[in-house]
Amino acid sequence: MNRFHLAFKVKDIKSTYKFYHEILGCKIGRQTKNWIDFDFFGHQLSAHVSEAIPLLDYCGKVDKIQVPIPHFGCILKSKEFETVKNTLESNKIEFIVKPQIRYKETQGEQKTMFVLDFSNNPIEFKSFKNEEEIF
Repeated sequence: MNRFHLAFKVKDIKSTYKFYHEILGCKIGRQTKNWIDFDFFGHQLSAHVSEAIPLLDYCGKVDKIQVPIPHFGCILKSKEFETVKNTLESNKIEFIVKPQIRYKETQGEQKTMFVLDFSNNPIEFKSFKNEEEIF
């Protein structure tokens, strides 16, 4: 599998470190005072400090649910999904889309949940019932 890289805006390194490393357990890569890299489930996230973080836009409608666009996330195995969900709940991270099953009993059935990091970046975690139906 090829790895994905995403550079995105955050308000500060301290709260970003707390969310991605201390809560989600992402390993730390290189960092400076203005950016920090994380191993996000095998993919590289580069968080860069900015004062111009865009407002959320819930313009996406997926299976009758309004979702923020843009967002990023990760497709996990079912057990990993449950572990992340439990970790988020135990750290009192509020879900902007509560954990649920989307497209139940149809092609593409998946567990999904959305949260915001501490810089207001929307993140989706999902897990497909049948990984062959991801695309």
